[in-house]
Amino acid sequence: MSWLAFTTPLLLLALIVLPILWWLLRAVPPAPIRRRFPGIVLLLGLKDDESQTATTPWWLLALRMLALAAVIVGFAGPVLNPRQAGTGTGPLLVLMDASWASARDWTPRMAKVEQMLRDAARAGRLAAVLPLTEPLPEEMPWQSAAAWVERLPSIQPHPWAPDYAALGDLDTEGAEIVWVSDGLDRPGRDALDARVIESGRPILGLAPATYADGLIQLRAIRAGDTTERGVDLRAIGPGPNGALTQLGVARAEFAAGATEAEVELSLPPELRNRTTRFEIAAERSAGAVTLADDSLSRREVALLTQAEDESQDLLSPLYYLRQALEPTADLIEGDLATILPASPDVLVLADVARLSPAETRDVTEWVEEGGLLLRFAGPNLAASDLSRDTEDALLPVRLRSGGRSVGGALSWGEPKTLQPFDETSPFWGLEIPDEVTVSSQIVAQPDPTLADRTLAALADGTPLVTRKTLGQGQVVLFHVTANAEWSTLPLSGLFVQMLERLAVSTRPAALSPEALEGTTWVPRVVLDGFGTARDAGNLGGIEGAAFVDPEPSADLPPGIYEGPGQSLAVNVLDAEAELAPSVWPAGIVVEGLERAEETDLMPFFLAASLVLLAFDALATLVLGGRLRRGAVAALAGLLLVAPPEARAQEGGTPFPGEVALAYVQTGDAQLDATSGAGLQGLSNVLLQRTSVEPEAPRGVDLETDELAFFPLLYWPVTENQPIPSDEAYARLNRYLRGGGMIVFDTRDADIGGFGSSSPASVHLRELAAPLDIPPLEPLPADHVMTRSFYLLQDYPGRYNSHDVWVEAAPPEEPVEGMPFRNLNDGVTPVVIGANDWAAAWAVDANGRPTLPVGRGFAGERQREIAYRFGVNLVMHVLSGNYKSDQVHVPALLDRLGN
Repeated sequence: MSWLAFTTPLLLLALIVLPILWWLLRAVPPAPIRRRFPGIVLLLGLKDDESQTATTPWWLLALRMLALAAVIVGFAGPVLNPRQAGTGTGPLLVLMDASWASARDWTPRMAKVEQMLRDAARAGRLAAVLPLTEPLPEEMPWQSAAAWVERLPSIQPHPWAPDYAALGDLDTEGAEIVWVSDGLDRPGRDALDARVIESGRPILGLAPATYADGLIQLRAIRAGDTTERGVDLRAIGPGPNGALTQLGVARAEFAAGATEAEVELSLPPELRNRTTRFEIAAERSAGAVTLADDSLSRREVALLTQAEDESQDLLSPLYYLRQALEPTADLIEGDLATILPASPDVLVLADVARLSPAETRDVTEWVEEGGLLLRFAGPNLAASDLSRDTEDALLPVRLRSGGRSVGGALSWGEPKTLQPFDETSPFWGLEIPDEVTVSSQIVAQPDPTLADRTLAALADGTPLVTRKTLGQGQVVLFHVTANAEWSTLPLSGLFVQMLERLAVSTRPAALSPEALEGTTWVPRVVLDGFGTARDAGNLGGIEGAAFVDPEPSADLPPGIYEGPGQSLAVNVLDAEAELAPSVWPAGIVVEGLERAEETDLMPFFLAASLVLLAFDALATLVLGGRLRRGAVAALAGLLLVAPPEARAQEGGTPFPGEVALAYVQTGDAQLDATSGAGLQGLSNVLLQRTSVEPEAPRGVDLETDELAFFPLLYWPVTENQPIPSDEAYARLNRYLRGGGMIVFDTRDADIGGFGSSSPASVHLRELAAPLDIPPLEPLPADHVMTRSFYLLQDYPGRYNSHDVWVEAAPPEEPVEGMPFRNLNDGVTPVVIGANDWAAAWAVDANGRPTLPVGRGFAGERQREIAYRFGVNLVMHVLSGNYKSDQVHVPALLDRLGN
């Protein structure tokens, strides 16, 4: 619903003078008195060239009254759909949940907060903005509202829940409180009386993935939506070229009224092991992402032994290995000819004494390339003369013949127990059960390197497990059998733990408090509030006790943590997570983010008054006999009838008469307005600094508009933008082949190419797939675009990411210094980035920047570099590779000299 307000309503009091003015115009000049004079007969037939009416006509008075009223109303500052500057007169306190649930529509949230601060700045009020996902200050940081506008870009959402515990301690006396809610219900919000701003957009989350029965179980949850709908759940991981790509997708269907939807995803073991994260497509928040750790990355273990007796499973050398490894690893069985080509992570030889020369060579090469060879002793290995005099390449130590029996029926003494593990052993910290004993073993020959290669030993010091390095891989030998024939070790949980520590199997993600005690975990990858994975940098290690019941916070951010022999994921949502929409106490005013745009009506009223005064002047000339009525009609027609606007096609974008920049209409009104304002700002700079005189920018509809008239097409990418039709893609490909340039901008400050996993970049790959785009590379330092007008090293927009992608140079370039193609005069057909250039270029009707960039002088400097990059873009697409002609200068001078 539209409504009208005035910036200076007191000026409307001037409307009371209109009746007085009406009376004056009617009274002055006074009406003439009629008198009969006989001599008037002599004047009959004469005509005066100038005449004057006896009284001012009523319609002319009304016209003048209306013109004066338009002037008064115009200067009173009429505004259609004016912004509310708030109800308070004291300081403005803005509380922001700033959690992962706020990230889904962070841009309109910040625009709302920025407008409130600007309104407060006009009123001269103090302000403070407090993100509740950060520690609250001891004293309120009151500053001028204008200063907080400059600080807004530094506020970002965090991937954890806000903390309301200290809200009651805030000194908010006399302040107007505005709470920007993330839309989720949490206790503790009734501590303050505030005006609430909340988005009506549904909130989606993804619980951690689990693995069972060969399938990945995924559970999506939601709040604020009860309709029947489906969402795509994607598995993301590195592709063959190392770039992140989609490895699998499953459709989760929410039933009407349901708050969760479950789906099973089947992936081959190779793809499952490469998966690093699962995410909800087109959702930009950390809650819509779940990271994958070792609980899903199951290792491939190949098992090889001599022929087994199927009637005696418990005596099989592989029976206990299968029981220990099946829950956490993918097992492969067969002969070496079929096992090694499958590239397993681990090869287990259970009492295999000898391999053929060809098999020995193949296994040795496999280990040297990084494989883990795990061997178990047994009667066959004990009876062989393998590695007696010289060390065998596939055994960690030299062995004595015959083995050793320490607790059998024909031997003296009792079975031996294990001694505690040394600190240098990978088994350090494991508890040794009393029931684990060894009755037989193969014994290692004494050797100077034996102590360094021993990982576990019996109570008498004889080695139980030995290891050596071979190339990039390892060879490990258990000096006992893999079944219970020589020891009770395979019957205990210690056997499973030892295999986990050797990275033979994958340790489950859910670790017991006892296993976590005394451990330290180092973050490798952390998530930001938008769900983007970033390198953890120099973040310190975290004690294992924090992972018993992990709660994401600033001290434990969601991410992947590396610990003893495994990785562990801390996700925003846990396995039992549920989402509930926020419920506010009665009497709290809740506003949405959507609102009508403010329109200043002053120019319209003043223009109307000028038109009315022009008609008044014409009418005065006519009544005075100084203008013919035909000329009056012609002048009135010129005033009332505007010349028709030339259009390229019915309902389409008008053809530009000169150079004009264009942007793709996305359907998002606010984003399209920013794109138009950005290209207008760039056009202003081009007009001021170059010989290019561009017309006003155009928004183009890819489905209907002709693109050939625009040298540059700016395409902001949103995760919800619909895929164009086949006809639109045909038009786009003709545009690219004809020398046009498309600037793709994902606006997410991520790597602006096809390797990113952000929702906008993922959707960019879908949008760009049907386009005829050549191979791309990061913008080289000597590319023509870096010097087409200005000499540039950085290409910032509102953000400053260095990854800008252009067409890759040919593999062999005959002319040094020209790393670009000759087609279309060397113009790269696409430029891909993520710096939100249009936001940095955007200006209002008065030419002033509309969106903040950085802070203070540094921010304005960044905006200036952004303008310079835009100028280089336009000059490059208009002029091609003319700047590279300078590489021929030495040859020309040499020729002239000869």
